[in-house]
Amino acid sequence: MSNLKTNAMRILDSNKIDYKMYSYETKKGEHIDGVEVAQKIGKNASQVYKTLVAQGISKNIYVYVIPVDKNLDLKKAAKVANEKSVAMINVNDINKFTGYVRGGCSPIGMKKIYKTFVNDTAELLDNIIISAGKIGYQVELAPNELQMLIEFKFEDLIK
Repeated sequence: MSNLKTNAMRILDSNKIDYKMYSYETKKGEHIDGVEVAQKIGKNASQVYKTLVAQGISKNIYVYVIPVDKNLDLKKAAKVANEKSVAMINVNDINKFTGYVRGGCSPIGMKKIYKTFVNDTAELLDNIIISAGKIGYQVELAPNELQMLIEFKFEDLIK
């Protein structure tokens, strides 16, 4: 299981960005939340981040990366995106917009480049852990290294 290279890992490799890969077992069709992922890889949930995708009134798509044990504040999310409001996209549309599946959505290597925001708590950490783009795989890297790869702003996004 640990020899697999996801598209996100290949992008990190090609950009010479250091990362550490984690893998964990899942049963086919099983959905586990981010807090369970943190437990499976032996990390504090405040260091593991989930990737959420929302759509504004304008129909623009936005990506929000927040700690797995927190909830996205949709009012804050709309404000940073300069939208009147945003709503989470339907779980069935995740692949259509990102190329990823629920539980394996990474901010790295999406089908298109979307305006992305990372919760400002990540600025305080040496490393964060995000999905590697496939269920069962995570990558740990420095937030500033992630910022060299994908353009994003640090913002207060959580309730």
